[in-house]
Amino acid sequence: MTKRREVAKAPAPLEEYCEHFDPLFNRSNQRESFRQYLEGLLLPSERNKTLTGLVNTEPVVGAQLPRAQKLQWFLSESEWDEQAVQAQRLRLLREEKTTAPNGQGVLVIDETGDRKAGRHPGSCWAAISG
Repeated sequence: MTKRREVAKAPAPLEEYCEHFDPLFNRSNQRESFRQYLEGLLLPSERNKTLTGLVNTEPVVGAQLPRAQKLQWFLSESEWDEQAVQAQRLRLLREEKTTAPNGQGVLVIDETGDRKAGRHPGSCWAAISG
């Protein structure tokens, strides 16, 4: 069997989490893009969580940069099993004492809860989606 190529490590706690998913990705660029994607989602940012925002580049122009193109390929063209990734994510949540369902309740993550605010038509009032 061919030895897996090493990928750039994410910050320690995130890297530990990502390592649980490594067997689900066949290529090193998939594993690296998965880390980049999660970092972009989790790190605080003033910008929206768009493709260019996730890789910290400028909208439109930055979309042509290699790091944005690599993430775009990972999300839209790369072959990996989304259901296996979701199953692994849920398994990890259930195994961790602080996030596992128990008699006191369950942790629910609503990914649609982006706060919206603005002063221009279409976004004049603060709103919560989801």
